[in-house]
Amino acid sequence: MSTQGYEQELRSEQGYVTGLYARLDAERARVRRGYTAALAGTGGTHLERDDHVRAAAREMRRLDVADNGLCFGRLDTLSGEHSYIGRIGLFDEENDYEPVLLDWRAPASRAFYVATAATPENMRRRRQFHSRGRVVVDFTDEVLGRPDSDARGDAALLAAVNAPRGAGMRDIVATIQAEQDEIIRLDHPGVLVIEGGPGTGKTVVALHRVAYLLYTQRERMERHGVLVVGPNPAFLSHISRVLPSLGESDVVFMTAGDLVPGLRVTAEDAPEVARVKGSLKILDVLAATVAERQRLPETPVPIELGGVTLTIDAATAEWARDEARASDRSHNEARAVFTEIITYVLTERAIGRIGKGWLTRADKDGWEKLRSELLKELAEDDKFAATLDDLWPVLTPEDVLAELYSSPDRLHAAGGDPVLARADGSAWTVSDVPLLDELVDLVGRDTRVDEAAERERAAQAQYAAAVLDSLHGRQDSMDDEDHLFATDLLYAEDLAERFEERDTRDLAERAAADRDWTYRHVVVDEAQELSEMDWRVLMRRCPGRSFTVVGDLAQRRTESGARSWATMLEPYVPGRWKYRSLTVNYRTPAEIMAVAAAVLAEFAPDVLPPESVRACGVQPWSRQVTSDEIADAIADFVRDEAGREGTSVVIGPPGIPGVVPASETKGLEFDAVLVVEPTQILADGPRGAAELYVALTRATQRLGVLHQGPLPQALAGLTEIPQPVR
Repeated sequence: MSTQGYEQELRSEQGYVTGLYARLDAERARVRRGYTAALAGTGGTHLERDDHVRAAAREMRRLDVADNGLCFGRLDTLSGEHSYIGRIGLFDEENDYEPVLLDWRAPASRAFYVATAATPENMRRRRQFHSRGRVVVDFTDEVLGRPDSDARGDAALLAAVNAPRGAGMRDIVATIQAEQDEIIRLDHPGVLVIEGGPGTGKTVVALHRVAYLLYTQRERMERHGVLVVGPNPAFLSHISRVLPSLGESDVVFMTAGDLVPGLRVTAEDAPEVARVKGSLKILDVLAATVAERQRLPETPVPIELGGVTLTIDAATAEWARDEARASDRSHNEARAVFTEIITYVLTERAIGRIGKGWLTRADKDGWEKLRSELLKELAEDDKFAATLDDLWPVLTPEDVLAELYSSPDRLHAAGGDPVLARADGSAWTVSDVPLLDELVDLVGRDTRVDEAAERERAAQAQYAAAVLDSLHGRQDSMDDEDHLFATDLLYAEDLAERFEERDTRDLAERAAADRDWTYRHVVVDEAQELSEMDWRVLMRRCPGRSFTVVGDLAQRRTESGARSWATMLEPYVPGRWKYRSLTVNYRTPAEIMAVAAAVLAEFAPDVLPPESVRACGVQPWSRQVTSDEIADAIADFVRDEAGREGTSVVIGPPGIPGVVPASETKGLEFDAVLVVEPTQILADGPRGAAELYVALTRATQRLGVLHQGPLPQALAGLTEIPQPVR
C-alpha cells in the first residue's frame, strides 16, 4: 500500500470508528435516562425497583469502560465482506440490528485471534488498530492465506509487551494469542487447570475466560456472580481492573483469608503448623473437639420440678446425647433434640410421682394440663437452663477453635498435634480460615440469636398488620361526613414497605459479606499454594464445581500446597477436570529468563522454562557490596528508576529496609527489579529456590542483583559491575 493509499485508509477507518463512538454515546445517554427513571420509579415493590436500578447501573458501567479501545481491529473475508472487532457489541437499530461492531467474545470474532497464514479461517486479512483515546493512530495489516506474505501481525503484541507497566494489570483483549484464545473459549463445565511458567499470561487468560463465560452464560452466572481468589491484597489490586475494563463487574475478589466474613487475620503460622492445619487429618480433630463439648454429668444433677426433686443422671444424658448426634444436625441445632429428650424424661418422671393417687389414666385433660404446667416451670428454671448450657452449650466456631489452641488438655483430648498450641487462641492466621469455615458447619448458628430475630420480625409484622387493619377499618366504616386523609394511606404504604426486606448493596458486596453465598464460577490464582483444607472451603462456595484454576507447581512455596493437580482435584471432580498449559513467556525477556532458567534447573530439573517471545537488549547485572554500602546501592536503584517511565521494585529477604519479600510480588510485574541478597533467599529451606525464581521473573525490562557474599552458582552468569565512585 502506498503512503497516500495508507493515509486514505487511515482516514476512512477513523471515520468508521468515530461513528462507533457516536453510537456508544447515544446508547450511553439512553441507558442513563433509564437509570434516572428507575431511581425515580414508583411502580412495583422496593425489591423490583432495586433490581431495575442495579440492572441500569450495571449497563452504564459496561458502556463506560468501552471508551478505551472501543474498536481494535477488522477482519476481511475472502468474499470481500469485513467485520470490526471491539470490546463490546454495537448494532444498527435501523437496519434489523445488524452488528456494526462485534464483541470480542462473539463466535464470529474468533478468527481475529486464531487465523494464521497457514490456517486463514476463510479470512483474507486481519487489520489491527493502534488507538489513543478515540483517535486511530495507525494500523497494521496481516494478509492471511499466503504463507510467503510479509506479515506484520506481531506488531501489536510486541508493542503491548514492551510498553511500560502501569499501576495494574492490563487486559489483552486486542492481542490475545491463539493458544490463549483456545483456553479462553474452552467449553468445559468442570474444573480447568491453566498451568504456565512466569510471564505466560495465565492470570490474564483466566480473567478473560471469566468475561467470556459471563458473555456466553450470562443468565446462568449473573445472579450468583464469580469469585476470584488470589494470594494477597496487592495481587488482587493489581488484577482488579481487568474484568471491569471488559465490562464485567459482578465479580468478588478475595484472598484465602477473606473467605470467612468478618474474620481478621493478625498472625502467621510457622510452616510446620500450616502443614498440620492444611491436612485433611485436622477434620478428625475438629469433630472430636466439638464432640468433647457434649458432656455427661459426673454426678446426678438435682432439679426441682412440681414440688418434687428429680435428677439428670449420666444414663439420661447419654440417651439424649445419642439421639441428638443421630439427628445429623449441627451441634447448636442438635441441642434442641438433646433438650427435648431431657425435658421428656423429667416431665414424665414428675407426672408419675405427682399425679399418682389423684389422676386417673382416663383424665386426659388433667394429664395434659399438668404436663403443660411442668413444661412452663422447666422453661423458667434457671438451674435447668444452666445445666443444659453445661452439658450441651451453644458454641461459636471462634470460641471452639480458640479454646482448642489455648488449652493443652482440650488439644490432647481431641488428638491434636502439640504444634497447634498457642497462648493467644484467637490470634487468627490464614491457615485458621478453612478450620473456622469447617466449624461453621459442625457447630451451626447460634439458635438463640435466630429465635430472638424471628420474634422481633414477628412483632414488627404484627404491629404493621394492626395499624393497617385499623386504617382499613376506618375506611370501611366512614359515613359521608368522614374523611380518610391521603396521608393516612401513604403512612400505611410506608409502614408496609418498612418491614419488607431490602438490600441495596450490589451483588459483589452482598456475596462478600455472606459466608453461605454460592458462586457459579470460581477462579483460583496461585493455586499451587492451597492446602487440602483450602480446597474444601472453595468447593463449598461453588456447588456446581465450575472452576478456572491457575498455577505453576514449580513455584510452590508452602509445604501444604499442591504437588500434583490430580491429588487436590480428583476427590471433588473425578474425571471432570482438564489440564491446559501455556508455554510462551510474554512478560520476561530472553536475557532475564536465561538467568531464571538456571535457578529453575537446580530445584526443578524436570520443568521446562517458558520460551520468551522477545529480547530486550539489556543484560541482567550483579554488584557486590559491603554491609555499609547496601542501603546506598538500593537508594541508587530507586532514584535511577524514579526518573524512568514505568514501575520498579526491590525484592529480598525480610529485615532489609525498603525490601519486599518475593511472596508478596507473586503474580505482579515491574519494568525493573532489584533482587537483594539472593543467597539469603535461597537459604529459606526448600521454598527458598522457588522464592528466588519468582523474584527473578518479575521484571519486564531490567534486572539487577545486589549481594555481599559470593553469588549462588546458578547466578554465576550475571554481568558483574563495579560500585559507582561517590
